[in-house]
Amino acid sequence: MVKIAVASGKGGTGKTFVSTNLYQTFLSRGVDIALTDCDAEEPNSAAFFKYEETGGEPVTQKVPVIDLSKCTYCGKCQDWCVYNAIVILKERKIAKVLDEMCHGCGACTVACEYGAITEKDMVLGEVTKYSGKDKSSIVEGRLKVGVYTPVPVLKRAILSTTANVAVLDSPPGTSCPFIHTVNASDYVILVTEPTPFGLNDLKLSVEILNQMGKPFSVIINRAGLGNRDVHNFLEREKIELLMEIPFDKEIASIYSKGGLVISEREDIADKFSYIADVIIDKTRAC
Repeated sequence: MVKIAVASGKGGTGKTFVSTNLYQTFLSRGVDIALTDCDAEEPNSAAFFKYEETGGEPVTQKVPVIDLSKCTYCGKCQDWCVYNAIVILKERKIAKVLDEMCHGCGACTVACEYGAITEKDMVLGEVTKYSGKDKSSIVEGRLKVGVYTPVPVLKRAILSTTANVAVLDSPPGTSCPFIHTVNASDYVILVTEPTPFGLNDLKLSVEILNQMGKPFSVIINRAGLGNRDVHNFLEREKIELLMEIPFDKEIASIYSKGGLVISEREDIADKFSYIADVIIDKTRAC
């Protein structure tokens, strides 16, 4: 499987716009491809396609349960928990697990010498599959409200993807969800915008991908909106600019109505077709 991550250092730059149109471009060529929505906190890729839900599964994590009849309130489990998910108050005979802060590492079960700690499953979210015609498919990771991290959900979504090519619609930012998504990919497309915020977050993304040794190139969305600072940065750092998407009211209108721009704008369709060719060549080289 070839996995292509579409990512950005900030939200709202057009990752889903690029992911959905790139997916449809490959699909129109008869490629066995899947679109994986890794933005588990706000997944919306499936909204652009009239696919049927074909299955789903919960994503769970083991969290500790303290048996107060066996607990001596020694506090060792609390000391071993680096995430501060266990509260022990010996004087008041209180031993409590904060499920929402637990990372499921299991250290507390090892620490307890009295067999007072067992584990239960806690639901973190779910992975849902949608299918269309011609073996087309979308895999969506969706985080349960209140859960602290989407990483286990998005990792399960990536593992649940079965196709020759997968487009990973990455979560925004440059924290753990971003890193886990791009780490699973063979090639990364960074989407940015020609604004000071766009440039700042692009620099952060580029620095991380360079440290990880991941091949990547850049798409500038809303080109013409700001200044040339992003272009100058790309030229200075010798980073490939794949495409510029113009700051265009018609494009924004099509997208806001849940449409695919490549279906209505031939000029944009030609650009995505070019990107598909470039990516095929680059992933083969990788």
